[in-house]
Amino acid sequence: MTEGAGAQAAASFGAELRRRRIAAGLSLAALAQRVHYSKGHLGKIETGDKPAGIDLARYCDAALDAGGQLVALVTRDPSAAQPGEAAVEHDAEVWVMSMDPDGSSRLVPMRRRELLTLGAGSLLGLSLGAQGMPAAAQQEATVPAFHALFEQTRKLGQITSPSVVLPTVIAQTHTLRGLAASASSPTQAELLKLGARYAEYAGWMTQEAGDDRGALWWTRSAVEMATAAGDTELTTYALIRQALVTLYREDAAGTVELARQAQADPRTPARIRGLAASREAQGHALACDYDECRRALDRAATLLADSGESAPGGPVIGPATVPGPGLTAAVEGWCLHDLGRPQEAGEVLDRQLAHIPGTARRVHARFGARRALAYAAAGEVDHACTLTRQVLDGAEVVDSATIRVDLRRLARTLSRWHNHQPVRELYPRLTAALRTPLG
Repeated sequence: MTEGAGAQAAASFGAELRRRRIAAGLSLAALAQRVHYSKGHLGKIETGDKPAGIDLARYCDAALDAGGQLVALVTRDPSAAQPGEAAVEHDAEVWVMSMDPDGSSRLVPMRRRELLTLGAGSLLGLSLGAQGMPAAAQQEATVPAFHALFEQTRKLGQITSPSVVLPTVIAQTHTLRGLAASASSPTQAELLKLGARYAEYAGWMTQEAGDDRGALWWTRSAVEMATAAGDTELTTYALIRQALVTLYREDAAGTVELARQAQADPRTPARIRGLAASREAQGHALACDYDECRRALDRAATLLADSGESAPGGPVIGPATVPGPGLTAAVEGWCLHDLGRPQEAGEVLDRQLAHIPGTARRVHARFGARRALAYAAAGEVDHACTLTRQVLDGAEVVDSATIRVDLRRLARTLSRWHNHQPVRELYPRLTAALRTPLG
């Protein structure tokens, strides 16, 4: 957006905010008290001297019952970054892991032709060969062993950084693909389905490491393996994973559209449709559409309550730490903040976080950051600071790019009270966490 266009947008938002405030019979001071911003700050926004941030727009939208119309005036253009466009760039690429002597590792995109020219032996420094693959693929214990390893890896992902988990996940994904190539039906399908679960999880960890492009590449790889095995569930779930990328890009319409596509086929298992309905609710919340958000949450609650938590023949697709009803309630708390109702959001998240196992540090940090943000937005600054310290204990360990999105919003919110003693004491640690290198 150009400087002139930005000024025009700020003026448009400010004029509409003032019109709605006066129509609601509220003084500037009264609105400032409701949204926990200073009267002077709101005055500058109404005159167009300051642009409104998306969070303030949501709080004002809810306070003035604008039904998302104020939010629409500051929401960015979702066409600026569509995951489908980034995916095209990866069609002729593979990802090679480079490991350094000090134990660090990184993923390097490489053209298939270049990889074939170098040869696998040149990249690895030795040739492992594939002589043992057929024998391993025939062993009855192979699939259960890889299944058990996946569950342990997923538990590890709850308590450590993506940089710790990804090397294992990627290596096992490639191993399962190789085993499947050496196996015959039906073992081949079982190996491919399990490899697809590994690849999907690699996509999630890659997004947690801050690389949306790589996340979409791994998700597409998972779909390819799942399709080859006749598994349509993961193909549908991939839409939900793509919707998570658009969600963090603040693309409400794109999130809703992808989530609805995932719910379109009634033959899709209830659990997948329930997860998709939860994602749809988050998209509606971004747009401050309370009624549609509530309908999607109700649909999610019904579907997840009826679905059970197990997936016969393979690991559970998607979130496995929080049972369906608890997940829906936590997402409700998440949505309430984006709907401009931070006090309600904090109270809902209080109840749900109490039921999440302490070992699920990534989940605690994710919803805990949203809870701290909600209380800060509701003006309960001391409580928000206390909660933030708890969140940082986990966030510093799991090193999540998506959690840092809310931590950045939290830092901006708390900066409004920068002279308050608890905020001054917390801020060095909070800003240090935001400077932590991506996994």
